[in-house]
Amino acid sequence: MWIFGYGSLIWDPGFTPAEVRRATLAGWRRSFCMRSIHFRGTAEAPGLVLALDAAEGAHCTGLALRVAEAEAERVLAETRARELISDAYLERRVTLTCERGEEIPALAYVIDRNGPQYCTVPPEEQARIIATAHGTRGPNTEYLWNTARHLATLGIADAELDALSARVRELTGGGLARDDAPPIVARDTNP
Repeated sequence: MWIFGYGSLIWDPGFTPAEVRRATLAGWRRSFCMRSIHFRGTAEAPGLVLALDAAEGAHCTGLALRVAEAEAERVLAETRARELISDAYLERRVTLTCERGEEIPALAYVIDRNGPQYCTVPPEEQARIIATAHGTRGPNTEYLWNTARHLATLGIADAELDALSARVRELTGGGLARDDAPPIVARDTNP
């Protein structure tokens, strides 16, 4: 079983992957289009978190995380409890393309555009929301900065995320992410 990490699953998957590969999902883009009412905001003051949003011609590069067979049932249950805490995400089976061109089936969590947590927010408003929101897993800024830092460490370019991160730093006085954990490194173990 493979799970596609494109946001916090890159730096906090909740399990130790048996294998990690850099991979791309066609037809979807990484977007701050989900109002977070649990982990990075509240129902009264929602934060914003990343989701995969369908977009023609788009692609999203992240990490394919392989779950060890012996842990698959537990990891799937824990990942579903985390990602499907509300009705914002839909679990989808997708096909990822790895760096060497091989395709692998994976689970991905995509935004439900018909759900109440879906939103389209201009970048400046995104920055203002993220700069102030806080939920049960901490400040929304921490989520943004950890994701931006880990993508940069992995060499995965995301100009929109970098610009948003810089703007939020301006609004907050340049705070730092609190996560000192090293990023998961893509290790393609296929010959």
